[in-house]
Amino acid sequence: MPQISLPLAQIARLLDIPEEDLRALLAERTDVQGDPTLVGLTVAEAARRIGIGRTKMYEFVASGEIRSVKIGALRRIPAEAVSDFLSQRSGAGDLVAAA
Repeated sequence: MPQISLPLAQIARLLDIPEEDLRALLAERTDVQGDPTLVGLTVAEAARRIGIGRTKMYEFVASGEIRSVKIGALRRIPAEAVSDFLSQRSGAGDLVAAA
């Protein structure tokens, strides 16, 4: 499955946060590398990839807005589900028109 890359400005609009804040968050997180080979992310890892909190990610998981699977007692989010989630939100008219 091809990976979809969204511009940082578009991601900031999707998350309804200033782009400068998202850039600052990413700059702070440069020391958090994570394993790019993981195909099943924890809720915290998936949230970190989009720059949102764990609680908000759990809300998206509970509502079914982002796909997840249960493996025993563990909840995992497929890595491609993060890109799918952002693509669906941008296609659903959630983008705010630039002024």
